[in-house]
Amino acid sequence: MLYNTIQLSPNFNLSELTHSQTAIENAIDNTPDEKSLENLKNLCKNLLQPLRDMLGKPIHVTSGYRCEELNRLVGGVPTSQHTKGEAADCYCTDGPEFLLQVLLDSGLEFDQAIVYKKKRFLHLSLKRGGGNRKMVLRKN
Repeated sequence: MLYNTIQLSPNFNLSELTHSQTAIENAIDNTPDEKSLENLKNLCKNLLQPLRDMLGKPIHVTSGYRCEELNRLVGGVPTSQHTKGEAADCYCTDGPEFLLQVLLDSGLEFDQAIVYKKKRFLHLSLKRGGGNRKMVLRKN
């Protein structure tokens, strides 16, 4: 099976959860290891896909999995859940606050939901092993 056709859920594939222009420009291999791939499957199956189904329209991923080198280049914190395949930065046409409200109304499990107001996206994370905090933060 081709890398870019691996479906993580009905509406999300591995290619969109690993795509990075920065990785392309810097010739970085952003292929997740097996554990990170399992985490991405969990993120899509148990958070992104159910949220998309409730929303009834596409959720676009601007940043999903990031290897450590890529995470450093884009200014991510060293402990970023992106490096574990547990996080994705997303947006929908209705904006990040609307997407957050759908998430909160859904009762879905999540670790963090961080609204980035100026950049107009919502960071979503989910731990596969449990211990999800349902932490909501807002940043400018």
